[in-house]
Amino acid sequence: MKKATLSEIVIKKGEQFTSEYDLILKKIKEFKRIVIFRHIMPDFDALGSQLGLATWIKDNFPDKDVRVVGDNHVVFTPRLFPVMDSVKDDYFNDDFLAIIVDVSNASRVADPRFKKAKYIIKIDHHPDIERFEDVKAVDTTMAAASELIVNMLLNFKGKYILSKDASSYFYIGIAGDSGRFLYSNTSPHTFNICEYLLNSGININEIYQKMYVKKLEDLKVTAYILNNFNVSPHGVAYYVLSGDIQKELNITTERGKENVNLFSNIEGIGAWCSITEDLKDHCWRISIRSKEKAINGVATMFEGGGHAQASGAKINSLDDLPRFIGELDKLFM
Repeated sequence: MKKATLSEIVIKKGEQFTSEYDLILKKIKEFKRIVIFRHIMPDFDALGSQLGLATWIKDNFPDKDVRVVGDNHVVFTPRLFPVMDSVKDDYFNDDFLAIIVDVSNASRVADPRFKKAKYIIKIDHHPDIERFEDVKAVDTTMAAASELIVNMLLNFKGKYILSKDASSYFYIGIAGDSGRFLYSNTSPHTFNICEYLLNSGININEIYQKMYVKKLEDLKVTAYILNNFNVSPHGVAYYVLSGDIQKELNITTERGKENVNLFSNIEGIGAWCSITEDLKDHCWRISIRSKEKAINGVATMFEGGGHAQASGAKINSLDDLPRFIGELDKLFM
């Protein structure tokens, strides 16, 4: 197998975080207990970056007590990722290092016990909207938090291994958050990082099969959406999944956005959304995508945010839906 080497582009990209990377490595070495957190309702990148980093730390520092916490995914766990650790409250009474990945604001961290940490590190690729960490590495040009973390690991000075298992997790995160390299946040750096991961011996055919496999009953969900979507006057496509419809289709709230990209290659559609009722939190969760226009500005108007072509938002009632769609529609007038 060809031995992977660090390209100039990976090294150069990491130079902007030289001091942050050095401090992060110092803290990893310093703490015996390390807990890795990420956002609620996890996606490929949240879990990939979390478990990839946890695996890397365990591989290189076997004396560390590393835990991963948060909600399990209704589909990806355990098909793609292992079950999250169940950690009792008293574990957090002793000093520990919290590393928070793929989340920019404290309210979306899946486990609030990160606040008890003696030291907090944040590694993210979303716009930096809130400070709750002691040190951070945030780069919005990265396609995924996994991409940024691998950049960090490859820029660490020392003899560290990046195993096949860790590489597999990171690749899942990058492929998932870049839409299999179709989104505009995919860059030469993204491919450089993936080249390195591929050289670890990961099997991308096996990975993609596990990431995107569907059951026959899932076709009923797709059929419902194709028969019940709407398109605004200026090309915003959207579908609505109420709690009753979710029950009828036998899906959870977390799975409501799985079909959002059905409209990604349709001529005349510039943005597309899923609107899914969350009965637990008494709101409607929205996943937004677009071809070219930046939609994260609209997302911030509705208690959300994210990337230029991939964001999330929420509304408290369907009474707010016309205003939300109207704001998106303005982008294409």
